[in-house]
Amino acid sequence: MVMAAVAAVVALAGLFSPTVSAGEPDRLKPIGEAKGIHPGRVIWVHDADATDWKGPGDGHWWEANHTSQKEVDKMVSRALRELTGADSDAQAWDRLFRYFNRARGKGAVGYQPGEKIAIKVNFVGMIWHEGAVDPKTYTLTKRQDYMNTSPQMILAVLRQLVEVAGVKEADISMGDTLAYMVDEYFNLFHDRFPGVNYIDYGGKAGRVKAKQSDVPLYWSSRPEGCKQDYLASYIAEADYLINLANLKAHTGAGVTLCAKNHYGSLVRWPAEKGYYDMHPFAFSKDKKVYRALVDLMGHPQLGGKTVLYLIDGLYSGKHPIDPAPRKWSSPPFNGDWTSSLLASQDPVAIDSVGFDFIWTEWEDYPRADGVDEYLHEAALAGNPPSGTFYDPDHATPTKRLSSLGVHEHWNNAVEKKYSRNLGKDDGIELVPVELSHESQ
Repeated sequence: MVMAAVAAVVALAGLFSPTVSAGEPDRLKPIGEAKGIHPGRVIWVHDADATDWKGPGDGHWWEANHTSQKEVDKMVSRALRELTGADSDAQAWDRLFRYFNRARGKGAVGYQPGEKIAIKVNFVGMIWHEGAVDPKTYTLTKRQDYMNTSPQMILAVLRQLVEVAGVKEADISMGDTLAYMVDEYFNLFHDRFPGVNYIDYGGKAGRVKAKQSDVPLYWSSRPEGCKQDYLASYIAEADYLINLANLKAHTGAGVTLCAKNHYGSLVRWPAEKGYYDMHPFAFSKDKKVYRALVDLMGHPQLGGKTVLYLIDGLYSGKHPIDPAPRKWSSPPFNGDWTSSLLASQDPVAIDSVGFDFIWTEWEDYPRADGVDEYLHEAALAGNPPSGTFYDPDHATPTKRLSSLGVHEHWNNAVEKKYSRNLGKDDGIELVPVELSHESQ
C-alpha cells in the first residue's frame, strides 16, 4: 500500500521530471507586503551539536542519544529572541502575542489564561492508510526513520508554551489529523506533558480523535460537485495556531513547507474521492494558475490565526521517496545533517527561505517550473498573477485576500542575503545564528 501511494504521488507529478530545470530564479526582487515585528524577518538557527546520528542502522534519529533535547531547546529559545528582538523568552512570547492581537484588531494584548493554542505538526510518515503503523499496537512497522517533525522540536515548543508563556497543558492541542501518533513519539510527549491534547486519526490509547468542525473552507477555484471541506475542530476552536512544518523536498510539489503542512489541517486525505483534489494545482508546472495553497495560507482560521511559523530542519529529505533523511553537501552543512530551525511571523518569507535552501541542495524536483509559483500568488494575493479572486472564507467571491507576506530569492547560496540584509527597506531579512561554537 505504501508503494502504491508513492507511485500515485509520482504519477500525479507529470509531471515534475528531475531532468527539467526552471533555471536560475529571479533574485533580490521582493514582491508582497512583509509581516512581523521586524517585517520579513526569518531566523535561521544552525547547531551541528543538536544531531549525532550515523544514519540507518545506528538506532533512530529521533532517539535521545541521537538528537539532543538540550541543544534543540537552545535553538528554539534563540530563534524566539532573535525573531522578536527580546531579551528573554518570556518577553519574546509576550511580544509575539501582542503584535498578533494588534494586527487582528484585538488591541495590543498578550496571551490571556484560558485561550487555546493549536500546534500543527507534520507526521506524514505515519499517515493512517499507508501501512507504516500498526493501528492495534500504535507502533511503526515501517518508515521508522522518516522525516516527520522531530519529537525534540515539538517538546521544545511545548516546554516554551507551558513553562515560559504560562499556557496550561489542557489549553494546548498538537497533532496531524491524517496520521497515527505512534507510541515511539507519543510516549516522549505524554511522559513530559500528560495534560496536552494529542490529536491523531485513531483517537485511541490517550490520543484525541481528529474531528471536523463546522468552519468551512471554500476553494477559490470554485470547484463544482465536490463535498464541502471543513477545518479540523482542534484548529477551529483554538485562539492561536503554531505552524510547525518540516524542511523537505517533494517529488510532486517540489517543496513541502509551512503552506503544505496545512494539508493535514482538514480531516480527509488531500485526494479523497468526492472532495476537491488538492494535488493537481500544487503539482502544476504552469505559471499564473490558481494555487490551492494560497487558500490554506490565507484562511482566517488557518493563516489568519497563526502566531508563529517554524520549520524543523534537523533532518531533511525528499518526500515520499526517501525512507530516511539525507545529509546535505551544500555549505555550511558540508556532508552533515542540516541541523537547522527556521522561524518567522511571515508565512511567505519563511517558505521562500526554505525554498532557497532546498533549491540549492537538490537539482531535481525543487528546480522544476512552477515550484515557487504559490509564493508569488500568496505575496500578491490581492492581485495575483493568475487573476484568481482568493477568498477561502466565503462560498462566492466576496472579500479578496490581501498580501500574505513577502517573497524573493536570496542573492546567492554562499552569502544567503536578501534585500533587507543589503540595506533595502523591503523584502526578506535572514538572520543566521550559529550555535555549534556557542555550545562549547
